[in-house]
Amino acid sequence: MQKVILCLAACLLALPALAEGEMAHFAIGADVFRAGRSVEVDGAGSDDLFLAGEIVTVTGDITGSAHLAGREVRVEGAVGGDLYAAGDEVTQQGPVGGDATLFGRALSVSSIGGDLRIAGSDLQLTGPVAGYAMVAGEKVGFDAEVAGDVSLAAEQVIWGEAARIRGRLIVYEETPGDLDVPDRVAPDARIERREIEAWEGPTPPSWRRAIIGFLLGVVGIAALGALIAVLVPERLAEMRRQILDRPFHTLWLGFLTQSAVIGAGVLFALTLIGLLLTPAMILLALVGGFAGYLVAAYAFGVGLFLAFGRSEPLSIGARALSAGLGALAAGIIGLIPFLGWLFVLAMVLTGVGAITLRVIRPSFFVGDE
Repeated sequence: MQKVILCLAACLLALPALAEGEMAHFAIGADVFRAGRSVEVDGAGSDDLFLAGEIVTVTGDITGSAHLAGREVRVEGAVGGDLYAAGDEVTQQGPVGGDATLFGRALSVSSIGGDLRIAGSDLQLTGPVAGYAMVAGEKVGFDAEVAGDVSLAAEQVIWGEAARIRGRLIVYEETPGDLDVPDRVAPDARIERREIEAWEGPTPPSWRRAIIGFLLGVVGIAALGALIAVLVPERLAEMRRQILDRPFHTLWLGFLTQSAVIGAGVLFALTLIGLLLTPAMILLALVGGFAGYLVAAYAFGVGLFLAFGRSEPLSIGARALSAGLGALAAGIIGLIPFLGWLFVLAMVLTGVGAITLRVIRPSFFVGDE
């Protein structure tokens, strides 16, 4: 469920760039904002960076902080302030003057002038850290000197020749004492071992948690679909027929509806007086998007059943099964890089369009029916 909501939020935020088919960008003062499929920015002369895309690359030095998200993120220039990055692969090569917070699968970190907070599956620490370090991973290559304390939770640690911890080393383990720490890294007097259950830092991603979360999301969608089918069976059936009979019609209307809601939030913000209404409009867009995904997942599941010669679902159990099948199939397709994201976005907008037709019934679309 959480993954679906995050995906919907990302889709809504990136909607203008996708609609234009090119990178969206603007700047306020020395701050730079970019979003697109492939984003490469020379940060020379910039203060703060806010970048999102499939591939994000930062070259040149910036004076402020960097906020980066993408499948592949590379920071080649120096960051004067803090670094915040999330992605499947994150590589930080240029020095960071402030703190660094990184989350993903494969992460590589060099010189950090402040504190380091990092969580991932495969971690490589190759440069000094001036503050403390909070590290969580499955496999950690530790070849850095840390001036402060280190909190470490890892299944495997490979200590490099440059590994030194000047403060305390707090190790979180399944069985305290399993992790071997060379005396040159930290003497026993400065090592504290705790149970892994006491870990309160960032948690690295794992296949087990990902699969469990995925299955729980499918079950949750199925349960909500069954609940809607109990409360408003006829309305749900009507929206499902709209989607299956006229998918592009509902997709276009959903695009217009979400654009209107998000655009209204921007216009409210421009008036300053209505700035307080902007969060409400964003919340409405997110709630509407999630409801649209529920309806579209149910319709998708029913469509799959009909394609295999099954009859329309009439019982609560059959409707729940349809919603679950739709959520499962959509979730698997959504795992495809980039194309899966577009498919989920199309499902969200199609569902929103069907809800709009059922609730508002805009006159310029009613006439087409």
